[in-house]
Amino acid sequence: MTRTAEELVAAGRAWIDGDPDPSTRAELAMLIAAGDREALDERLRPLSFGTAGLRAAVGAGSGRMNTAVVTRTAYGIARYLKDQARVASLPIVIGFDARPTSRGFAEVSAAVLLAAGFRVVAFSSPTATPLCAFLGRELGASITIVVTASHNPRCDNGYKVYGPAAVQIIAPLDTEIARHIAEAPPAREVPLQPLSFDEAPPVGLTLLDQTSLNSYFAAVSSAVPAASHARDLPIVHSALHGVGSAPMLRTLADAGFTRVDVVTAQAEPDGTFPTTPFPNPEEPGTLDLALAEGERRAAALLLVNDPDADRLAAAARLDGVLTVLDGNQVGALLADYALSRHIGSRTPLVLSSVVSSPLVALLAASRGAHHEPTHTGFKWLWTAALELEKSGAGRFCFAYEEALGYSVFPAVRDKDGIAAGRALAELAAAQAARGACLFDRLHQLYAEHGLWASAARNLALHADASALLTQRLDALSTQPAPEIGGQRVVRVVDYRQGAADRAPWLGAALLLELELEDSSRLFVRPSGTEPKLKLYAHVKRTVTHKRELARELAAARAFAATLLEELALALRL
Repeated sequence: MTRTAEELVAAGRAWIDGDPDPSTRAELAMLIAAGDREALDERLRPLSFGTAGLRAAVGAGSGRMNTAVVTRTAYGIARYLKDQARVASLPIVIGFDARPTSRGFAEVSAAVLLAAGFRVVAFSSPTATPLCAFLGRELGASITIVVTASHNPRCDNGYKVYGPAAVQIIAPLDTEIARHIAEAPPAREVPLQPLSFDEAPPVGLTLLDQTSLNSYFAAVSSAVPAASHARDLPIVHSALHGVGSAPMLRTLADAGFTRVDVVTAQAEPDGTFPTTPFPNPEEPGTLDLALAEGERRAAALLLVNDPDADRLAAAARLDGVLTVLDGNQVGALLADYALSRHIGSRTPLVLSSVVSSPLVALLAASRGAHHEPTHTGFKWLWTAALELEKSGAGRFCFAYEEALGYSVFPAVRDKDGIAAGRALAELAAAQAARGACLFDRLHQLYAEHGLWASAARNLALHADASALLTQRLDALSTQPAPEIGGQRVVRVVDYRQGAADRAPWLGAALLLELELEDSSRLFVRPSGTEPKLKLYAHVKRTVTHKRELARELAAARAFAATLLEELALALRL
């Protein structure tokens, strides 16, 4: 809906009147005084729950992350829980990352929920998201909140919300909470219980230090038991200025690894991210410091967490060079590891996002597992896992998405970069004990199921690009290009259509899949956390000799990138 200048100014002044933070009040007042209609319109579009909750740049207005937005969000959560008759019967867990505004947002969330009569268990210092999700499940929390923007640029912050099943919320829960947020009073009118995580907690608030969560590390050790061999495997770890150092070092120490070094410049939590403004391990250049340290230390394995430690990037030796493994390669290795350790007669459940590589589905089928595709986001992967378990389809074994997210055990119903790092280290150690490495195991999987190589590309989207994107997807779905990369398009799946014939976790979505005659797969979807369009390509090749692996991988990735270049031209955005 287009708003007039007068309507925007009125909405801006109303927001200022209800904002308790003088800095963001002043920021919005300056935009009004400048008559910046475009900026005002963007700032006053309320945030909505995306792939991983709320996420936006920190700033003034209902379309940014700020104290007023967080206050009203916590109020909406409180109202929803009261509608569900869950006042104080179960705790609410709150955690936060190391970004400059995260502690304040966590404190105001606790202040709102305590004033509403709820019992709150909060971490008193920045904590890895997987530990927060674990605690929410362990305590049977009605809601778990994690203030984090994960791997987003340094200017952003976010708000993850997990429901009673300790899975990130989906409909109808997210829409019900959103309705209560929309109906919330101005933030200044929301009752608060004054508090600080640095002071003695008021009645109803329990404060924890992340180092006291021994049960998480015990659960990891039980799910990923330590072997006796290759404990001297040289490993280097980077936390990318996030919260991953302490938990990763502890879980590796628990496993008996003795040669673990860190990238010192990136080891301590620092939400200003001084060495990388965009702390996403997938972004070009983000791993450069870690790779250099890995080479200096002659590491066999490099592990890198994103700032809230729910993702894991990795590198291993290929032809003597420390080489980055992409998310699909790590996913295949961890699926292989998890399936090899599956115990019991129940069918193992292996899940992956639909835009991830077909390799894991092929691997799962060859091991007698049930493979289930879902939309992107662990809220869908774990919703599917729980429903499949409930229906008797099997028992959870492994889940992943290509964007460096892996779930290797059921005590955390979300991606977990700490447990995944421990599992990958165990797999690397097992290979080292045989005189081999992770790429040797990958080569064996490729020999069995084909060398599947992947590429991804992001296209920046303007705020008003949604209508144009829909037109382009319509054109591709109804009249796809006869050829892409010299390959004929043989199948088109438009996920906006036919949702009634698919599982709920593959419902209607702005997603297009193209299959080419050589079995290559292409996908187009908007990002759920950033204003960009995401393109994916997966291509299949044959590789026989290990000495050909590096060359064949490079050639296949180059072809995948060419496919995405042609797809981007076809979209004409």
